[in-house]
Amino acid sequence: MSSASDDRRDRDAEGRARNARPRDGLGRPLPYGTDGVERQPEGVVRAPEETVVEAQALLTAGKPFHAHEVFEDAWKSGPDEERALWRGLAQLAVGLTHAARGNVTGGARLLRRGAGAVEQWAAEAGRSRPYGLELAQLAAWARELAGTVEKDGAAVDAEVWAPRLRGGGS
Repeated sequence: MSSASDDRRDRDAEGRARNARPRDGLGRPLPYGTDGVERQPEGVVRAPEETVVEAQALLTAGKPFHAHEVFEDAWKSGPDEERALWRGLAQLAVGLTHAARGNVTGGARLLRRGAGAVEQWAAEAGRSRPYGLELAQLAAWARELAGTVEKDGAAVDAEVWAPRLRGGGS
């Protein structure tokens, strides 16, 4: 039995429940009628190089939540042997999202989990620089940010802390 509130849920074109509230640059819902940041389309299949370029642009713009959605598309649509790589990169972007939102514990945990995931994938795949990604540098960046967030106990600026996926640190 559904309640009246269930009948008023936002739905996407396929009828699936999907919150249509506008979002800010960190993916937080805003009140209806507020101008928000355009949402990242979901389910887009991109070449790996396109994924890296688009995610980097979003990270540089201070939109790690949106970058995580790009990485999530890659992990869901890419080859099975790369799923753990893209999932780890998505965890890094979500970790930065949480750190920027002020969620110290969740941000640090996801940053470390993502760092471990990309390092493990690199070791198992024997590839430290897939698609030009500097996985060792990304893992070091994530651990540094996790430590900073825990030490300071405060939100960070996602734009300032945006990693360079293809090298150069943060």
